[in-house]
Amino acid sequence: MKAIAIAQPGGPDVLQMVERPSPLAGAGELLIAVEAFGVNRPDVLQRKGAYPPPPGASDLPGLEVAGRIIGGDALELAAAGFKLGDAVCALTPGGGYAQQCVAPVGHCLPVPTGWSMLEAASLPETYFTVWSNVFKRAALQPGESLLVHGGSSGIGVAAIQLAKAMGSRVFVTVGNDVKADACLGLGADLAINYKTQDFVAEVKAATEGVGVNVILDMVAGDYIERGIQCLADDGRLVIIAVQGGMASKIDAGAVLRRRLTISGSTLRPRSLAFKASIAAALRERVWPLLASRSVIAPVIYRSFAADQAAQAHALMESGEHVGKIMMSW
Repeated sequence: MKAIAIAQPGGPDVLQMVERPSPLAGAGELLIAVEAFGVNRPDVLQRKGAYPPPPGASDLPGLEVAGRIIGGDALELAAAGFKLGDAVCALTPGGGYAQQCVAPVGHCLPVPTGWSMLEAASLPETYFTVWSNVFKRAALQPGESLLVHGGSSGIGVAAIQLAKAMGSRVFVTVGNDVKADACLGLGADLAINYKTQDFVAEVKAATEGVGVNVILDMVAGDYIERGIQCLADDGRLVIIAVQGGMASKIDAGAVLRRRLTISGSTLRPRSLAFKASIAAALRERVWPLLASRSVIAPVIYRSFAADQAAQAHALMESGEHVGKIMMSW
């Protein structure tokens, strides 16, 4: 099979098209003939040598794919509601940048009705991440409010649509007015340009001084201190990336007095069972909303052919995109 490998740590040009043996599906796994796959920031970090794959995972990048099942134990497939030839999208521990990829059966979901393979491949990494952090870890409830830093990213647009679908108010921070307009178009109640506006002041004004219930933070750094100021009493702040740096100042007194919760997580190293539980929740709670495409719709900024992986990574690093960057064979 053809695959896109990281020749050595470095810039986008180290991504090379190679020939690799087809992987074999082991116990509890299925083999997918990949038609489309997503580009995510962890892929960029892995390419730079800053985010090695977990033990036992493929050295190839790629955490989400869509395609058709071409291998796997028939009984295991049947138990999960699948059969050979079914169209699925999957969260993978790695190896998605290839014409064939293995994935745990429990991490696979049917391609939503009416969605193309390219659109379906845009779902797993972002929706698993948002569900596990916003709805499971932070327990966002209907009627509560959510602040998303990086609202125009793939994770950001998923968080906007999911939180609105579940009955919450959504505020986002973005880097320019074009991205702000895009987020408002997706349903965000407030989009704050952090380059020209103070997001703490804007959130306080929008909530009449109360603050938001949940913050999804992929920036960290000094955003943690400012995020604490944005939280309502009993608020929850969840860190999922540290693009703004790992050193943060925390007002421990405010955390104590206002009963705040600060936590964080990464998805890739989590157990198979944990990810399978997220897949089951998505299949029950979110997948029924996807068929209409009116409540939740794909947000794909640009797609590339597989031999344009370097261009796709360069676009990801530029930060110009709104939504997902995709590739296909």
